[in-house]
Amino acid sequence: MAVSPAAALAVALAALYLVALALPAAGFYLPGVAPNDFDKKDLLPVKVNKLTSIKTQLPYSFYSLPFCKPDTIVDSAENLGEVLRGDRIENSPYTFEMREPQMCQIVCKISVGEKEAKLLKEKIEDEYRVNMILDNLPLVVPIQRVDQEGAYFYQHGFHVGAKGKYSGSKDEKYFIHNHLSFTVKYHRDEQRDVSRIVAFEVKPYSVKHEHEGQWNDKKTRLTTCDPHAQRVITSSDSPQEVEVGKDIIFTYDVDFKESDIKWASRWDSYLLMTDDQIHWFSIVNSLMIVLFLSGMVAMIMLRTLYRDISKYNQLETQEEAQEETGWKLVHGDAFRPPSNSDWLCVYVGTGVQFFGMLLVTMVFAVLGFLSPSNRGGLMTAMLLLWVFMGLLAGYSSSRLYKLFKGSEWKNIALRTAFTFPGSVFAIFFFLNALIWGQKSSGAVPFTTMFALVLLWFGISVPLVFVGSFLGFKKSAIEDPVKTNKIPRQIPEQAWYMNPIFSILIGGILPFGAVFIELFFILTSIWLHQFYYIFGFLFLVFLILIVTCAEISIVLCYFQLCSEDYLWWWRSYLTSGSSAIYLFLYATFYFFTKLEITKFVSAVLYFGYMLIASYAFFALTGTIGFYACFLFTRLIYSSVKIE
Repeated sequence: MAVSPAAALAVALAALYLVALALPAAGFYLPGVAPNDFDKKDLLPVKVNKLTSIKTQLPYSFYSLPFCKPDTIVDSAENLGEVLRGDRIENSPYTFEMREPQMCQIVCKISVGEKEAKLLKEKIEDEYRVNMILDNLPLVVPIQRVDQEGAYFYQHGFHVGAKGKYSGSKDEKYFIHNHLSFTVKYHRDEQRDVSRIVAFEVKPYSVKHEHEGQWNDKKTRLTTCDPHAQRVITSSDSPQEVEVGKDIIFTYDVDFKESDIKWASRWDSYLLMTDDQIHWFSIVNSLMIVLFLSGMVAMIMLRTLYRDISKYNQLETQEEAQEETGWKLVHGDAFRPPSNSDWLCVYVGTGVQFFGMLLVTMVFAVLGFLSPSNRGGLMTAMLLLWVFMGLLAGYSSSRLYKLFKGSEWKNIALRTAFTFPGSVFAIFFFLNALIWGQKSSGAVPFTTMFALVLLWFGISVPLVFVGSFLGFKKSAIEDPVKTNKIPRQIPEQAWYMNPIFSILIGGILPFGAVFIELFFILTSIWLHQFYYIFGFLFLVFLILIVTCAEISIVLCYFQLCSEDYLWWWRSYLTSGSSAIYLFLYATFYFFTKLEITKFVSAVLYFGYMLIASYAFFALTGTIGFYACFLFTRLIYSSVKIE
C-alpha cells in the first residue's frame, strides 16, 4: 500500500515536534538538557518536588507539610507532562556553595500544633517520601545491595519519617527525619577548574536537637551537632518524636566528593539495570510465541493455501465447481459490509492513531531524545503526538468507510474525533475530581484542563476532519471479488468456532508476548521507578505487532474454511481481546504487588488501568484487523472466480 499524504504529513509534524523538544538553546544534547558548569563557591539552589507515596498514589506539594520555607516560594515553570504527573517544583531554603562543605547548618525551628502533628503522622503512616532536585538530578538514598558487595541501588527521595518504639515500651511513636546529610558528587575539569554535578544523595536522620542558651535562629549553637567541635550526626539513636507542643529543629550537612563519572553518564547509576536477564527471558519467551505462530501461518500460506488455490484453479467440470468447499465457497460474501460497519471504521481509525503515536514515540525514545532527565517529556510527547496523529485516524476511518459504500464521511470523522477521546476525558475528569477532593497536587489545574480541551478541539478534531476529507476524496478500494446480492446462509459451526470462544482464545497469545515487560511498565508507573529500557520495549512492541497479525490470520483462515464469512468484526476482536487479559493482569498486580489501602487510590488505579486497557484494545484490534484485511484480499485475488 502506498504511503498516503495524510500519513506523510502526520509523521513530518511529529518528527518536527520531537526534534524541537530535543534541541535546547545552548546546543545539541541528546537528553535534551545542556550541562551547567559551576566554579568554586557558586550558589547551588536545591529545589523541592512533590511528596509521593506508593501506598496512596496521591502526590502532595512539599509545603503542604510544616517544613521550613524560604522567604518567598517560587514555582518553577513546568511542562504539560510534569503537571499531569503531579510535579510541583518549587524553591527551598536549602542552598549550597559549590565545593564548600557545610556541617550542621540550621534551617529553621517549627512549633508543632495539633494540625501539624496530625498531618505529619498521616504522611509518615502512608510512607510518603520527600523529593528534591539539584541541577536537574533527583535526590536519592543509596541503599546497600544484599546480593552484591559494594553495590548500591537508589531509592528516590527520603521518607518523611518512620514509626518505631522506645525500648521497653509497647506504644508505637512517629519520628520525623529532621536532619539531612547530603552528598553532592561532581566531575571536575582540571583545565578550566569548573565542576559539573553528577550525583545528589542523602542520608536522613531523626535527631532530637538540643541547644545552648536562648534560641537565636541560625546562629544558635546546638549541642547535638556542632561544626566547631566537629561533632557529626551519624545515627538516629536519640530520635525526634512528632508530638503536640514540641519544637522540631531542621538541620543539614552537605559534603562534596569528586567523581570519575562524566556528566554525560551521570544517569547511568540511577538507571543501573540489574534485571536484564529477565528482559532477555521476556524477549525469548515472546519470540517462541512468534515462531510458533509464524510456523502455523507459513503452513497455511505455503501448504494449505497453495494446494487450495491450485485445486480451485484446476477445476474442470461444472459438477466439480458445484462441489467446491472451504473458503472459496464464501467468496461472494467475504467482502459484504459487516453490521455496524461505521463503528468498525471509527475503532480502526482510533487504533491507527494509537499505532502512529506509539511507533514515533518509541523510535525517538530509542534514539535517546526522551531521556528521564527531561521530566514529563515522554508524557508531553505522547500527548502531542496523539493530537497530530488525528490526521491518520480520520484518513484510515474514511478510507474504510468508503469501501463499505458509505457517503456520510463527516459523521464518521465526528465519531472518530470524539468517541475514544470523549470517553477517556470523562473517566479522567471523574478521577481528577476525586484527586481534587483529596487536596492532592496530582489534581490537574483548571488552566491545564483547558489546555487539554484546546489541544483536542483546536488541533486534533480539525486534523481528523482533514484526514477524513483526504481519505474520502481518494477513489474507493476495490474488492478482489464481487459480492452476491443475497447473503449466503452460514452452516452450523463446531463448538470451538463459537465467536466468543475463538475471540477469547485469540487474545491469549498477544498478551503472552508482552506480559513480562508489562510487569516492569506497571512497576515504573505505580512504584515510582524510572522506565528507560526502550530498546527492549521496542522489540516487544514489534513482537506484539507480529503476534496480533498472525493469530488473527490463523483464526480468520479457520473461520473462512468453516464457511463463516463474518470475519470483519471477529478479526478486530480476536487480537483486541488481549486487553481483557491486560486488565485482569493489572487486577492481579494490584492485589499482589501494591500496598494501596485507600478507596480513592484504588479507584484511581483501576480508572487509569481501564483507560490503558481500552487503548490496548484499539491498538491490538486494529493490527489484527489490517492483517486479516490484507490476508483475505490476497487469497481471494489469487483464485479464478467464474
